[in-house]
Amino acid sequence: MRKLTTAVAAAGLMALGLAVPTSADAAAQGFYCDAEWSSHGRDGNVRAWSGYDCTGTLLGVTPGNDPDWSDSSGPFQSGDWNAAKSVANNGTIGGNDVVAFYLALNYAYEHGYVCLSPYELYADDVTDNSHTSGSVASYISSHRWVQSSGCAANSWLT
Repeated sequence: MRKLTTAVAAAGLMALGLAVPTSADAAAQGFYCDAEWSSHGRDGNVRAWSGYDCTGTLLGVTPGNDPDWSDSSGPFQSGDWNAAKSVANNGTIGGNDVVAFYLALNYAYEHGYVCLSPYELYADDVTDNSHTSGSVASYISSHRWVQSSGCAANSWLT
């Protein structure tokens, strides 16, 4: 009887553990990116963070393009190059409302890129995506706003 009671208690605790999400579970589900995106809405900017799920250092915020994340000018600078782990598209809908993130400087699409739709809102872990060239999507050297027609079928961040 004692073994049965212990087994039932253990099963109950396991069920409780599965029913109550941990902070790690919440982060994995975009908890912080949801909050970040909602706090800014469609303010017209792209954002990038050094941490997963829109945490860590905010690398940059801009309504414009940046051809070189490794230089000392513009919204993204030197330490931002290849540092993004999460990104958000708070752009307005219509026209150039997709953000294309490029592996190379100056929007050199032939080296690879990924796109973030305004309807996807954010990518809480860009490292689980690849550029069109096959490189891990966290390698970002430049970005610009484009229309969805400028993005290949295999380029969309999730």
